[in-house]
Amino acid sequence: MVAGSISDLVIGRYDIARWIWYGTLVVGGAPVVAKTFLGIAKGKFAADIVAMLAIITAILTDEAFAGVIIVLMQTGGEAIDDYGFRRASSSLESLIARAPRRARRKSGDTLEEVNVEDVTVGDILVVRPGDLVPVDGSVQSTAAEVDESALTGEPLPRTKGAGEGLLSGSVNVGAPFEMTATRVSGESQYSRVVELVRRAQSERPPIQRLADKYAVWFTPITAAIAVFSLLLTRSLDAFLAVLVVATPCPLILATPLAVISGVNKAAKESIIVKSGAAIEQIGKGGVVIFDKTGTLTYGTPVIDHAVSFGGDEGSMLKLAASVEQLSSHPVAVSMARMGKDRFGELLPAARFREHPGQGVEAEVDGKKVIVGSQRFVETLIGKAFDSKTESVLWEAQRKGSLVTFVAIDGQPAGTIIFSDQLRPGVPALVQKLRELGVNQTVMLTGDNAVNAGTIAREAGIEKVEANLLPEQKANAVKKLTEQFKTSIMVGDGINDAPALATATVGVAMGAHGTGISAEAADVVLLVDDVTKVGDGIKIGQRMLQIAKQSIYFGMGGSFVLMGIASFGYIQPAAGAIMQEVLDIVVILNALRAR
Repeated sequence: MVAGSISDLVIGRYDIARWIWYGTLVVGGAPVVAKTFLGIAKGKFAADIVAMLAIITAILTDEAFAGVIIVLMQTGGEAIDDYGFRRASSSLESLIARAPRRARRKSGDTLEEVNVEDVTVGDILVVRPGDLVPVDGSVQSTAAEVDESALTGEPLPRTKGAGEGLLSGSVNVGAPFEMTATRVSGESQYSRVVELVRRAQSERPPIQRLADKYAVWFTPITAAIAVFSLLLTRSLDAFLAVLVVATPCPLILATPLAVISGVNKAAKESIIVKSGAAIEQIGKGGVVIFDKTGTLTYGTPVIDHAVSFGGDEGSMLKLAASVEQLSSHPVAVSMARMGKDRFGELLPAARFREHPGQGVEAEVDGKKVIVGSQRFVETLIGKAFDSKTESVLWEAQRKGSLVTFVAIDGQPAGTIIFSDQLRPGVPALVQKLRELGVNQTVMLTGDNAVNAGTIAREAGIEKVEANLLPEQKANAVKKLTEQFKTSIMVGDGINDAPALATATVGVAMGAHGTGISAEAADVVLLVDDVTKVGDGIKIGQRMLQIAKQSIYFGMGGSFVLMGIASFGYIQPAAGAIMQEVLDIVVILNALRAR
């Protein structure tokens, strides 16, 4: 455009300018025309059709300058739409990369390492500390301590006795144990999660973008006015002028600019949006669905309270935390962190000894301190805890909490109860979602119903479904999407990946969540703050409001100009310039979304 304008206005060679513009029109317009035809063949009725008709007519009528402006607007709009959206790598690839690949099969007294696909039902496998459980199976040893949080959402490690079931993809956080394979790799829980994500992505209905929604009726009206003009004036110039002034720049340029401005605004709030459709749809959310563990709650064991048997509670906690600071067990890490926050420096521990999956013992400040399971502590001190612990255990079991027992100098000293606690700010978030127009809030979790109900009541969430496997979560999201049209799912674990892929908009807790959930989601929160969901919805709503303002103003102006052009009062080149003035106004308005 610049080179042609210099040739025409500065050098005075319109013939050269004409060929520069015409060449640009053909070379730049051909891909636009081809792409639009392919879209029509696939049943896509979008804003591009008016631009395509204008380009073809400009070529046929030798109105190269007007045609080049249309090409510039169309390709510029597409470039803006693509700009800033990083391509999301495949969530399936991430899932498959994390999947168990090798297993240690016991054959007599020897161990052989085999591919997980070679494991057959009935094989005896050995799972080392830190290893993934390779296939679904049952515990062969006396006990096994596993972390199933990535698969079920259960926040605390679980101790499983002989014969209890194991899920592939869970992690051994205790001592080595033996297991019996009950399913082959392709039928195990982890493989089912991979298949669920694959199916959810393939079945997810296409989202109609904001621009295409308005193009459905704007395009045929424009075509009708252009044909009317041709019949009235018998002039292809008038026909082209109508198409030029009708080129829907509020859809081609202003809407993508509003979208990318909204994405920019979200990024400043540590909310990464992967696509234009996601920022549009998050502002329309009719239902917001939350996972519990790691999303509404911290997802790690947190000390709820302690019960001391006669002595000083603070002294007991400090001694227990001083022993636990030498262990890497999740419960020990939480206790040591609490101890440092509450007491400052912890006491040094001597003669420390850890019994994986059971507990720890050490000497602290001249006292023999034992921390661990009830059976472990009672075995070492040679006496049982009294009846005081029964009510503590019953209440903890009802809530899904974990109880750790403490003995000092051979005497039962007390219990420490751990639970997964609600994040601060969640009740305020739920209230904010109602103010933003969200019709319902729902919690879907693999945790037990009692604990889930307690957290939901504290948060103010209306509906709860508990004890859900990944497939059941995805099915629940699908039903809610059908009911409310647009759903937002917020989660952080592998077990949430199918649900995130199923929802209209999946939002992943990216700070401490799994990379797999972040890959399956459309939006990623870079900070460990679930209240950012409310900020994201508010940004999406404001972006939609501004985009619609640009659309209404731009289309209104286009209709006025079309009415004038249809009677032959506007030449194509002049119409292109008028349309550009209109574009500048709607573009400046769209930038307010930042």
